[in-house]
Amino acid sequence: MGRISDRFTHLQSRGEKALVLFVTAGYPTLGDFPALISALVDGGADIIEVGIPFSDPIADGPVIQASSQKALDQGMTPGAVLDALAALHPLPVPIVAMGYYNPVLRAGLDRFAQKAAAAGVNGTIISDLTPEESDSWVEASRAHGLDNIFLAAPTSTDTRLDEVAKRSTGFVYAVSRTGVTGAGDTVAEVSSLVGRIKSRTPVPVCVGFGVSRPEHVQEIGAYADGVIVGSALIRLLDEAWDGGRGAGKVSEFVRMLKSATL
Repeated sequence: MGRISDRFTHLQSRGEKALVLFVTAGYPTLGDFPALISALVDGGADIIEVGIPFSDPIADGPVIQASSQKALDQGMTPGAVLDALAALHPLPVPIVAMGYYNPVLRAGLDRFAQKAAAAGVNGTIISDLTPEESDSWVEASRAHGLDNIFLAAPTSTDTRLDEVAKRSTGFVYAVSRTGVTGAGDTVAEVSSLVGRIKSRTPVPVCVGFGVSRPEHVQEIGAYADGVIVGSALIRLLDEAWDGGRGAGKVSEFVRMLKSATL
């Protein structure tokens, strides 16, 4: 049982669903990172996904793409992300590093897994790594105590879901729609997808893509173990962070979302 599994067990004992929040490392600036993480924790985040900026973020929508590009323009690198996390370690909530396979492959699978674990990362989501091609990364991750979180979509075949279920630890990321990330006025109902995943694994299932409001959180919480919010949070940072002066607004937004998980 790792920290992510422990968190879900604790939440389930309290009748709560998990609130998983995504931020791009180095956005708005690297200097903002400690205060931003603190604001998310203060608001009640259960798990924090830290995005590793990448030049070709094919799974991300325009809001997260823009944040990633700005972070890259300011000199953010995968090593700097891990250094920033290491400086905050230990944190009171589990950390998931989310990114793409190229930087991991370039660094070396075992070396990247080792550095991530040493920095306090508890699991990873490698957006463009299919489970069928992931065995080497799964082996390196588990050697260093990292969970592997894979994505499943409404279009996933039964064969693909079998592979996702076989390799996923921590939680499974259920994508609520085809396409890329992005906040929306409504969120697709994917209880059937969640049910298909749950019939294959006892690992918790969290739903992301399009989640932006407490009513979305409550709706998804009726059938999933947690929700993932990314673009809506990045958009709020655009509007309200203001060099940290808007930290209270960020915490309040998180608190509002978390209240819908109870």
